[in-house]
Amino acid sequence: MNEVKKIVYFSVVVAEKDIKREKSKAGELRRSRWWHQKCAKGVCFYCGRRVGHSSLTMDHVVPLVRGGRSIKNNLVPACKECNNKKKYLLPMEWEEYLKGRKE
Repeated sequence: MNEVKKIVYFSVVVAEKDIKREKSKAGELRRSRWWHQKCAKGVCFYCGRRVGHSSLTMDHVVPLVRGGRSIKNNLVPACKECNNKKKYLLPMEWEEYLKGRKE
């Protein structure tokens, strides 16, 4: 019996093998010159704080479990704090969260 593990999150079904493939692609991009240049300023994409390039993490704007892919226009440098808080939120959900924090 060949069972495929799937993750269901907010009505999006993504096969575990697809997530593994996309994480592998992200790992390759993390080692690329493109990513090193993107992180060179050391600034978080979300909060704008300067944290230093070594403190930035790679974040998928549209998370993998929500159907996002590991492509250049879906990857941004984020501080660990923002990346941990954003988790699996889509951009519009994250914006609502940030607005709620400021009010």
